[in-house]
Formats: sequence, C-alpha cells, structure tokens
Amino acid sequence: MWPRSESPRDVVSGGSLVDDNLLTTCQTPAWPRQAGCPAQDWLALKRRLRRISGKWDIPLRAEGSWWPTMSPPQLFVASFAVLVVLGTLGLKLLPGLYTGPSLTWLDALFTSTSAVCVTGLIVEDTATFFTPAGQAFVLLLIQLGGIGMLTFASLIILALGQRMSLSHEAGTVVASEYDELVDRRRLTIDIVRFTLLFELIGALLLYSLWVQKLGWDGAAWPAVFHSVSGFCNAGFSTFSDSLIGFQESPWTLLVIMLLFIAGGLGFLTHEELFLRIRSHRRHATVRLTLQARLILATTLALILVGAALFALFEWRGELDDLTWGDRLMNVLFLSVTPRTAGFNSVDYALLSDSSNLLTILLMNIGGSPGSTAGGVKTTTIAIILLMAWSRLRGFETTSCFGRSIPEGTTYRAVALFVIATAIVVAGLFVLTATESREKGGVLEWMFEASSAFNTVGLSMGVTGDLTAAGRWTTILLMFFGRVGPLTIAAALTLPRSGTRKFRFAHEDVVVG
Repeated sequence: MWPRSESPRDVVSGGSLVDDNLLTTCQTPAWPRQAGCPAQDWLALKRRLRRISGKWDIPLRAEGSWWPTMSPPQLFVASFAVLVVLGTLGLKLLPGLYTGPSLTWLDALFTSTSAVCVTGLIVEDTATFFTPAGQAFVLLLIQLGGIGMLTFASLIILALGQRMSLSHEAGTVVASEYDELVDRRRLTIDIVRFTLLFELIGALLLYSLWVQKLGWDGAAWPAVFHSVSGFCNAGFSTFSDSLIGFQESPWTLLVIMLLFIAGGLGFLTHEELFLRIRSHRRHATVRLTLQARLILATTLALILVGAALFALFEWRGELDDLTWGDRLMNVLFLSVTPRTAGFNSVDYALLSDSSNLLTILLMNIGGSPGSTAGGVKTTTIAIILLMAWSRLRGFETTSCFGRSIPEGTTYRAVALFVIATAIVVAGLFVLTATESREKGGVLEWMFEASSAFNTVGLSMGVTGDLTAAGRWTTILLMFFGRVGPLTIAAALTLPRSGTRKFRFAHEDVVVG
C-alpha cells in the first residue's frame, strides 16, 4: 500500500516524474536492461525506493526466487536446521570420529543439536567416546553455531521494529541509536574478529595455566577446546568430570568465567564498549545506549546476587571442604555458569534443593541479546522488573537511567517470558510422563527441561538415561530454545503487512 500522501507518480527521478508503467517495468527481473527503464532513471529510482522502503511495502525481488523472499526469522531457523542436519550426517558417516562403535542416528541428532545450539547436554562422554578428530568435529559445530548465532542475532536485533531483508539492503531500516554505532556491511567480519580474539586470548591463558599439569603437548588441545566452548557458552568439555577437577584452581575458573561473560554480553555490547573506550582516548564521549547499560547492570546484579545466595546455601554444604578463597571462586562460578555456560565445578546432584532451584531460575534468565547465550535474556527480565516497580510506584511508563521504555517493548518482554515459560512447562510435562520415577523426580526433570530449552547444558545426571521419547523432547527443546526466543521476539516486533488498527470496546477486569 502506498501512503495517502504520495503515489508512484510522486517519485522524482532525474528531475522528472516516474509514471506507473515505468515503476512496474522496473520491478521485473530484467528491469535494469529494459528499454523502458533508462539507466539514469533506474539508479535514481532505486535510491528513492530504498530510502522510502521502510514506509512502503515495495517488493524488490525477482519473482519465482525463494531466497530473497525469506524473512530474517525464517533464515535464522533454516540456517540452524541445515547445520544440525549436516552435523548429524557428519557424526554418523564420517570415519575416525569414535573410539568404539558409532552413535545411533538418534544420538547423532541429539549430539549435533546440542553442539550447534551450543547447549552442552550429552548422551556420551565427549572425553572418552570421541577421538581427537571427533572432538574437533564437535568443536566445529559449536563454532559455527556460535558465530551463526551472533551474526543472525545481531542482524535481527538491529532491525527489530522495522522491515528487514538479509539477502539485500533494500528495506533495511536500523534503529537510530545503533545505526551510528554499527556498520551493517562490516557486521559479520567484526563478529568473527571479536570471536576469534576472545577465543585466542582464552586459549593462551588456559594453556599457560594447564601446561604444568597436562604437559606442553597435552595442554594445547584442551585449552583450545575449552576456550571455544566457553566463549560460545556451549558447555562441552574434554574432561569427563567437566571442571570438577579444577575446583581448587581459581585462576582456571576465573578465565573460563570471563569467557562465559564475554560470550554472554553480546556483540553489540562489545562494539559499544569498544567505541566508548576509543572515544575517551580521542577526548570525545560516546554515550552507551540504554540496552547496553541495562545489560551491564543486570549481568553484574545477577552475578553478585547469585553468588551471595549460593554462598548462603552451600558455604557449609558441598563447598565445606574447600579453602575460603576456593569457596569464593566456586560460588561465583556457580552464579555465572547457569546462565547458559554449562560447565560445572561441582556435582549438581549433590547440591541442595535450594541451590538447584536457584540454578533453574538463572538458567531461565540466560544471557544478553545478540550473544551466544540462551534464555529469555537479561533485558527481558530487567524490563519486566522495571515495569513492575514502576506500576507499584504509580507510574504508567517504565523508566530506567533517565529514559522511558516504550510500552510496546514492555509488552513484548512479557509475551516472550510467558511463551518461553509455557514451552519449558510443556517440556516438563512430557518428560515427567515419559520417564521413569526411578530415574528422577520433578526437580530433576525441571532442571533438565530448563537446561535444554535455555541451552545451558547442566544436568543432574539423568541425560544419559533418557528414553527415546525423552531424547526427542530434549532435542526439540534445545532447538526451539536456540532459535525460538529470538524468532518469537522478531515475530512480535516486525510489523506485518495488512495489519489493521482495530480493537473491541474497552471493559476492565479485576487483577489480583
């Protein structure tokens, strides 16, 4: 639909009006070469259409081509689905990946989904079941899933609230705050640079810490594997007990925690922090966006509050045998790793019910938008809490850091939280119905469902005992958890053509 204020005849091209016939001609597959569309008129019209395509629903694609017509959420889901299928075929068909018999098709699909969706749940021990070549293949899936998540998530976030096409730039409108900070044309290459830089630094630090224990040759591969797995928040480990063996190695836990946090903050936050640091060096000031400030404040609050509660629950419990310094580092690790990192320095089956319930809550929160982490995201929880606090104080608008958050954003945050919670509860019902009570109770299956959907990878030791129905349920939870929240957020944000502003008459309902 054309806006009422303008029509195709109002588009100026080279000082003359472009009529409807020329506009129709210039939308055909061969429009640059047709006689009815001169080169100068085509270029001017193309620039004009790109500038106004954020307001007009103009199809700038060749008819019969399915790739340009896919929406960003569709591309996002399709890319992960294809990668999961390729990973499954590779795990099943490539030689030399296993120390013994190969995985079954269902277990190969489970492992591929867990790696691509950077979850970390396993049905076989990565350290003993896979050869170095098999571990390298799993790490490749983790890296592709992590970078793919960062790339697509950042692109979708940049276009939320506006129309967007990933196959061409026409119709792409970026939020004004990020438009000045991020160059879309260099977004992917910058994401790869940031990712490889963090992973390289992490690998070097871990190698220097592990070389005395594992040797010059033995420390190299575990350092690389854990650095990539840590930054991507995957949770896969080349050690059978994950990081329980490093429970009394505070520097190792600190390095891997920093990798968790770096991967969980999101690329856009990294970019803003980098630009702000560079601006200080140039004696200028770049203001952090509200999103970046919310992410940093919420992340810090979750780490500190979570660590304090874990210390309250486990200081004289599972961590009682450790020194004071090791206890402090482990409670910090317990606070960070549930937000989709997946490594564990303690056995969660031995923790108190209070600690496991707190872990479930942190798993459902997850990391930040545009990151490798899952969950409903820190900004979603922050907006919901801010909205509740504003309502309690009698304010109609949700405010933070001297800014008001649009009502549409708060509604989307609530909707996303409700949908994600409903999916986890549905998964919990299926697991409790299909799995034996002897394998675990409601807490164990709630822990498993939350870990799968929020792509955490932590478990209370019941993953390997899942039935076929339970494994299919976990596979779906992992896949929906990786692509679902972001896709749902995009679907709730991106406007749909033909939507009419229509409502029924108001009638109030008593709440509470």
